[in-house]
Amino acid sequence: MRTLALDVGTKTIGIAVSDELGITANGITTIRRKSLKDDLNELDILVKEYKPGEILVGVPYQMDGSVSKRGEQILKFADKIKSTFALPVVFWDESYSTVHAEEKLIEANMSRKKRKKVIDKVAAVFILQEYLESKRY
Repeated sequence: MRTLALDVGTKTIGIAVSDELGITANGITTIRRKSLKDDLNELDILVKEYKPGEILVGVPYQMDGSVSKRGEQILKFADKIKSTFALPVVFWDESYSTVHAEEKLIEANMSRKKRKKVIDKVAAVFILQEYLESKRY
């Protein structure tokens, strides 16, 4: 079963998908956010193409375990996803995923301009890979 993972930002949504066996995460695209309707239409295209069994949404939590203000906005967006797609929506702590993605891209000597284009997609890969690994244990 494939899992479609989302790193939801205010301007973009990074997208990653797992392989059929749920072992590896692959970055597929970054959606430039326009409107709720457009965002859901873009996701609909991806759901039809990859046919995931679930959608994983990264949510930032605070150090005390509570959902951050940004996390509350993401949960509201996830409610729209739930009502649009007949798929389970799973939440995963995405705290520091963008930081880790940035570190890896810097290690790879990627320019700032190129990093900006792929950072959200790579963050979605980090979120998804961590989730997939947690399911194996």
